[in-house]
This record gives sequence, structure tokens and C-alpha cells, in this order.
Amino acid sequence: DARRCGGRLMDQIVDVLDWLRDLASWRGSNGIATRLVEHVQISAVAVLASVLIAVPPALWLGHRRRFGLLAINLSNVGRAVPSFAILVVGTQLWGLAEVPVIGSVTVFVALVALAVPPIVTNTYVGVAEVPDDVRDAARGMGLSEGQILRRVEIPLAIPLIMAGIATSAVQVVATATIAAQLGAGGLGRFIIDGF
Repeated sequence: DARRCGGRLMDQIVDVLDWLRDLASWRGSNGIATRLVEHVQISAVAVLASVLIAVPPALWLGHRRRFGLLAINLSNVGRAVPSFAILVVGTQLWGLAEVPVIGSVTVFVALVALAVPPIVTNTYVGVAEVPDDVRDAARGMGLSEGQILRRVEIPLAIPLIMAGIATSAVQVVATATIAAQLGAGGLGRFIIDGF
């Protein structure tokens, strides 16, 4: 019985490799290359929009060291809402509306909602955790609050900010696959069409 199961698995692996080697699989509007570009575009636009939405307020709040608990808790509420639920509700609200560059409005909103929380949390914590001694030294040198943020806090917080963006990017790329259930493109089409 185990031998039969292993044989079926090997047959499936060979079938997948044959499909990948077939040049017809890479061409046309349903080809691997086209779907890969769609997936990257869906993901990149959502991550970029999330950075533009999340970073400025988190920088400001982190610099002020105020409302941190509120900011982090509000962003974590976004993590609690499943992306698939946002896709279902979004489909009811906006239908399958398509917009140039961002693609499906519903998919875009779901992916942005998924990407914002880690960016807000990491950006806030990165800036807020800059040591007081460093801030005081910058003030003692005559830097304004804006200069302290730009020249001192952001450079020190960059590793944590980038970690939040990387976490968001991984989640968005993985979740963009389920967008195919709404008729969106991307690599998820191969899974949905395969079923």
C-alpha cells in the first residue's frame, strides 16, 4: 500500500515537472509568466500602498511616544480579521470592480488591511524605542524635532521598519493567491483552475 502511494506521488511530481518544461505552459494570457507578473503586481501595489498609509502616522506617533498602546492595538485588530472575510464582504460592497494599476478593488483592500498592522507596529516600536540619551544629545546639538526624526530616529529604526515591511510582503504574497477565487489573476489561478 505504501509502495502504491509513493508511486502516485512520483507520478504527480513527474507530471508537474513535465508541465513546467512544456513551453506552452509559459505562453499566452494564462501562461506561468503572465500569472507571475500579475501576482507580483497585485502584491507590490498592496505593499506599497500599505507603506504609504502606515509609515507616516506610525513615525509621528513613535516620535511623540503617545497613543502607542492605541496604535498597536488598533493595528492588531486588523490582524484578527481574516483576509478571506474581507474578500467576501468586499465582493458584496464593490463587486468585482477593476481599477487600473491596483486591479480588483476588493483584493486590494483585503491585502492592504492585511499588510498595514505589522508595518504600523514595527515602525512605531522602532522609533519609540530610540534611547532618550540619543534624543537628548540631538536636541543638545540644536536639532529641531523634525530633524531629530529624520536624522536620528528613522536611521536607528530602519531595521525594525524594514522587518515590518518584509513581514507584510510575505503575508501579502501568500494571501494574494486566494484572490483567484474572486476571478483575479496571479498564481492562485493555477490552483483554482486545477480544481
